[in-house]
Order: sequence, then C-alpha cells, then structure tokens
Amino acid sequence: MSPRREPTMVDPVEFTSYYGRPILKEPAWKQPDVPLYLFLGGAAGSSATMASLATLTGRPGLARVGRLVAAAGASASVVALIHDLGRPERFLHMLRVLKPTSPLSVGSWILAPFSGLAAVSAGSAETGLLRPVGKLAGAAAGVLGPAMCTYTAVLLADTATPSWHEARRHLPVLFAGSAVTSGAGAALLAAPSAELGPVVRAGLVGAVAELAVARHLEHGLGIVSEPYRTGRAGKLMKAARGLTAAGAALSLAARRSKVAAVASGAAYLAAGLCTRFGVYQAGVASAQDPKYVVVPQRERLAQARGD
Repeated sequence: MSPRREPTMVDPVEFTSYYGRPILKEPAWKQPDVPLYLFLGGAAGSSATMASLATLTGRPGLARVGRLVAAAGASASVVALIHDLGRPERFLHMLRVLKPTSPLSVGSWILAPFSGLAAVSAGSAETGLLRPVGKLAGAAAGVLGPAMCTYTAVLLADTATPSWHEARRHLPVLFAGSAVTSGAGAALLAAPSAELGPVVRAGLVGAVAELAVARHLEHGLGIVSEPYRTGRAGKLMKAARGLTAAGAALSLAARRSKVAAVASGAAYLAAGLCTRFGVYQAGVASAQDPKYVVVPQRERLAQARGD
C-alpha cells in the first residue's frame, strides 16, 4: 500500500523582490556595442596568432589575411568599447593603473597593446616600411592572441550576473572555440585555397570545443542554464550551434571549392556573432528574474549544511 500524499499547505513559491524590482541590476553595457566588442576582439586575437603561425610555416597569403583581420578587428573592437564608454578619455583612464586582481584592468592592458601591435604589423607588411619592427610586432600580437580570445569571458564571469558567474569555468573555453572558428571563417573567405589546410583543422577543433561547451551551458548549470536555452538568448544559441556545425561540414570541401570555402567562412562568422549576442542576452535575462539569484543561493546553503 503506497503512502498517502500529504496535501500541500502553501502556495508555490514566487520569487519576487521589493516593489517588483529585480534583485540585481541588469548589465548596463550597451547593445550592440559590447557583444560586437566581444566578437571582434576574439576574431582579431585568433587571426593574429594564425598570422604568426602562417608566417613561420611559409603561407604568405594566409599570413596577410590574418594580419589584416587582426588589425581591423582590434581597431573596431576599440571603437565599439569607446562608444559604449561614451567618451574616448574613459578608455585612456583605464590605462592609468595596472591592477592584476581586476579583469577589467588586465583586459584594458591586453587590448591596448594588442591593437597597436596588430596595426603596426599590418601597416609594415602592406607598405614595406620598417619590416623588422613589423615582424616583431606581428610576433608579439600572435603571443597576445590567446589572451584576446578569452579575457572578455573573464570580464563577464567576474560579475554577479548569475548565468555568467556560474559559467565562469566554461565561458573562456566557449569564447576560445568561437574565436578560433571566427578567425578561421575570415581566412576561409579570403585566403588562398592552397593554404587553407591548417585553417580547416583549426576550425574543426574550435567547432568541437564550442559545441560541447555550449551544450553544457544550456543543460549543465542547473537553473541558471535556462536563459541559455529559452527566449531570445535560446534562439541565438540554437542558431550558433547550427551555423557552427554547417561551417564545420562545409569546410571539409573548402580546399576544392571556393563556394564551399566562402559558405563555410560566412557560417563560422555568423555563428560567432550569434554566440556572443546569445551569451550576452542570457546574462541580461538571468539578472532580470530573481529566481536565478535565489535558487542557487539556497542550493549552496543546503549543501553547506549537508542537507
């Protein structure tokens, strides 16, 4: 005989706050400025590293594309950031002090020198002026490239925004994979077909990492995974998965077909945009609903008590 179910004596919990306002302020950064800043910086970082490796392995066409994308992406990333800040001097003010414990401070000191190095490298290669300086600048930009790909993920995760903070171990991997596919996408669009072998392989590695981590974000973070798979963010993340998979599949024919290369590159770049906008929107949604703050807090308290 099964035990009799006790009647529920209280209504289902509704997570509300004073005056119906969210517990957390939603991110105040502007859209599309900040999501574009996240995307452009990642694409620039992976392209700079790709350019350095292409130079070392004797692929001049691929190296040129990488240098140009790195310089253009970094410059556009700075413009997007300054537009979000409102006044150019605010960006300069962030460079007055280097604070290792502040992701924002460290990020500023990654973005500023990287942008300059990428511009010098591309300018020297295109004009033929100061070639030794340009080569050194390109090598230095290539070394900073991985940091450019991932530091923005740390910036998001270092906030109290639930769907970002709870994903702090995974966002850097997602952004790294997405940056690699974005850099590969730009190369697939413009680099010579004969030099695309390493690009295709890098894109496949980035796609696997991006797809695996995106699935974990959508299902492996408990209740704070909900914003990644619902609403506007869910649609963007779903589109990113489809575009990444399509880009990876098309890239397998990229060396034989220019049409496949262009389609693959466009899919990878569109996927990168969708990923950054999706992650950003998921953070906004998680800050708007009190349950994404309250439920994880109660779960942590229950674990601490050994419940």
